[in-house]
Amino acid sequence: MSEQSYKKRDVAAQAFARHPVHGGSVEKPKNGKQTMRRLLHYFKPEMFLVIVLFLVVAVSVITAVIAPAFQSSAIDLLVDGSFRGLPRMLFLMIAVYLISGLATLASGWISAALSQRIVKRLRSDLFGKIIYLPLRYIDNHSHGDLISRMTNDADNISNIVSQSLSSLLSGIMTLIGTIVMMLWYSVPLTLISCSTVVLSVIATALLTKYMSRYFLRRQELLGELNGTVEEYVTNCHTVTAYNRQEPTIRAFSDTADRLTHVGIIAEIIGGSMGPVMNMLSNIAFVIVAVFGAYFALKGWITIGVISAFIIYSKQFSRPINQIAQLYGQIETAIAGAERIFAILDENEEQAVVKIPEQRTSGGSGRIAPPEDGAKSFDGRIEFRRVNFSYVPEKRVISDFSLTIEPGRKIALVGSTGSGKTTIINLLMRFYDIDSGEILLDGRDIRSIPLPELRGRIGIVLQDTVLFTDTVRNNLTYADPSIPDEEVRRAAHLSNADKVISHLKNGYDTVLTESGGSLSQGQRQLIAIGRVFASRPDILILDEATSSVDTRTEQNIQDAMANLMRDRTSLIIAHRLSTIQDVDEIIVMDQGQIVEAGNHRELLAKKGRYYELYMTQFAGQAT
Repeated sequence: MSEQSYKKRDVAAQAFARHPVHGGSVEKPKNGKQTMRRLLHYFKPEMFLVIVLFLVVAVSVITAVIAPAFQSSAIDLLVDGSFRGLPRMLFLMIAVYLISGLATLASGWISAALSQRIVKRLRSDLFGKIIYLPLRYIDNHSHGDLISRMTNDADNISNIVSQSLSSLLSGIMTLIGTIVMMLWYSVPLTLISCSTVVLSVIATALLTKYMSRYFLRRQELLGELNGTVEEYVTNCHTVTAYNRQEPTIRAFSDTADRLTHVGIIAEIIGGSMGPVMNMLSNIAFVIVAVFGAYFALKGWITIGVISAFIIYSKQFSRPINQIAQLYGQIETAIAGAERIFAILDENEEQAVVKIPEQRTSGGSGRIAPPEDGAKSFDGRIEFRRVNFSYVPEKRVISDFSLTIEPGRKIALVGSTGSGKTTIINLLMRFYDIDSGEILLDGRDIRSIPLPELRGRIGIVLQDTVLFTDTVRNNLTYADPSIPDEEVRRAAHLSNADKVISHLKNGYDTVLTESGGSLSQGQRQLIAIGRVFASRPDILILDEATSSVDTRTEQNIQDAMANLMRDRTSLIIAHRLSTIQDVDEIIVMDQGQIVEAGNHRELLAKKGRYYELYMTQFAGQAT
């Protein structure tokens, strides 16, 4: 990774900033219509489930709408004293309510299945895209934000599909069906009933406005509290070492007090929604009962119609309130989808770059064309006037030229920020150069397919990377088909077998938390063993022994000598004592080569290398 990426740390608490439940604000999409159309494409493979869901919701709504009509007829039969048709009407009512309940249950099941399938496909596309994104994009974007898109934003979409889609369909159908039935029975009473619905809409809008303000503030404080807890629990050793327990408790309590204050107000306003809606519902009941009784006395409607209207007035206001509450959730979900699609629209890493016609120089001969299939490299590396910058107009590598013959061991040294690791990034094509050429056996590396290029290079980074998997799978990460005898030989050569022999299940031990139970030195030994197992043609070591003790370091150096024999090796070193036997030392400063030679030659020059060497052995920072 680049020098810039080494300075970054993946802060999981950043995920809070993108989710209402974890402290973020409700986001609004920039182009909601386009995002919605694109999101609907994920519904196409599940069109059968969508149709079934629509039909089930339709059945649920129809039964809910006609049930009051049956109740109205049953009441009219009782008023008229006609009991002959009453049992049949009661049976129909029971059947209708039973079908409505089963349809509602089925719609919940179908919505859950639909949401999980859609989100699975969305997450698979997103994860596959992230894996193939250029490292420049990964380094320049918050890792917490990328994780948030995979989790929180995808969860928002899942919740809308599983919980809100059927409610939205049901609400719209219920509104249409209810207003039709009400108009069928009595137009005047329908208009009177709608007046209470208007009151319900106004009350919902006012309460939602205040609720959103306080609930948003509560979620912001909750995110702050969660971030505080995570930070101090993660760094508890530092807190204890500096005796900062009491200030830490006070900081936590201050945030918790503010959260409590805002939470009480939010709950009071949120809790008032039900009583206010019940009050308006009771007012609607009184209005419908009074005017319905007047109309019944005039002979315009029956008593059963009054009963039906009381139920319909509730059915009419309920979906309006639901849709109003769903609006913010739908906007948040569409905004999340927009953020996911923004990543899906990024350009992937190019496996092969078209190289324009170039002149040959330096006696290297013509640049060979790309070849199909893997090729065993001799290992001749040539940098020709390479220029590169992470940020435009801020050049990191400037006019860098270097030739490394096959089988030679070359060390790159220099102060922090001199460009050592950047050279490795360019050779691995983690980043592409701005200008110049990097040749491998006479072929421009941009014309070599990435799997072929990287498959021939073994790299050990300063920051050890292990995966939550068995030791064997970590050692065979480059090629899972490596035979067990090769794995054991690699572990022996890297001295990792001594670590593995003390593990409970040996090579089958699962390294939890990416090897968190092992010491840094033990993890580094396994990482070095992984390179042994991959048997690369070119070897890159980025201060590979920085995390082991002196005795273990000597053992590893002996093993490295065997590994580097007949292989082109590029070594980044901070401890100059580890590179005294290399073939050539390249001293870098501000992206350029300032000195080159072996250890004795450079010391004799008393130049930049001499200063680094003497400063380091004087115990000062370099």
